[in-house]
Amino acid sequence: MRVNRILLSVALVVVALVIQVSVLARLHLPGAVPDLMLLTVLGLALVYGHVGGALVGFGAGLLADLAPPADHAAGRYALVLCLIGYLAGLAKPDNGRLRSATGPMVVVVAAAVGTTLLYAGVGALVGDTAARHVGLPGLLFTAALYDLLLAPFVVPGIMALARRAENDPLAEAGSTAQSTDISSGWLSSGTGLRIGQQRSGLRVKAARARVARAGRIKGVKRL
Repeated sequence: MRVNRILLSVALVVVALVIQVSVLARLHLPGAVPDLMLLTVLGLALVYGHVGGALVGFGAGLLADLAPPADHAAGRYALVLCLIGYLAGLAKPDNGRLRSATGPMVVVVAAAVGTTLLYAGVGALVGDTAARHVGLPGLLFTAALYDLLLAPFVVPGIMALARRAENDPLAEAGSTAQSTDISSGWLSSGTGLRIGQQRSGLRVKAARARVARAGRIKGVKRL
């Protein structure tokens, strides 16, 4: 990953973890807890792709595993977010921009359900049966609902920050040159003429206008 990606990802994950532990975890909502860490990973994965999403997910999950008051085995949430980040990165649009909000909302719901199932599955493998006592269907529904309600306030902003961080000076220079080539190609393809032919045609028209003007002036003098 690039340096700007690493710095931005670390900053966003740390802020999300602080809010998650100090605010969201203390709301005492029925069922699950809104997962700001998951939404942060999703927003970065939709911009960085599957490899970047997996790396960000692993780092965010490991930080959540080690941060107090964690009551589960270290690496459990890191594994879950690593898989979710990788799968979410596969939904990255080709041009880096989303055409509608339907796709991200589907990704958020699928990620919330998948995270809950994977977390409960890994917990069952290590002997943690807390999900059985709480009720897995209720956890799935509330997790999807809370994350879906919180996503419009988190995911678009994170994606915008990630795209802006990608525009370093070298990339901007390259994109400016590329946009110039694209605009030239658009002009030539849209008019059916080349730029050189357009300039020569304008010169011919200007010459004809000068000749016609000179003819009119001579005619006036003769009269």
